[in-house]
Amino acid sequence: MNQYLPTSKFAESLGVKNDSVRRGLCVKGHYLGVRPVKLPNGRLMWPAKAVEQLLQLEKE
Repeated sequence: MNQYLPTSKFAESLGVKNDSVRRGLCVKGHYLGVRPVKLPNGRLMWPAKAVEQLLQLEKE
């Protein structure tokens, strides 16, 4: 797994829509406590490790 994921893959991995992730970031400044890295071209890249941690929490 790559170190960072684009918003579409991040959302897909969590089973939500891209817009849900973008809205959470816009309104709260994070999505489920995860903050992305903003690239110089404006794209957001989300840490892949955060997906693994969130999915692990969901299983518990």
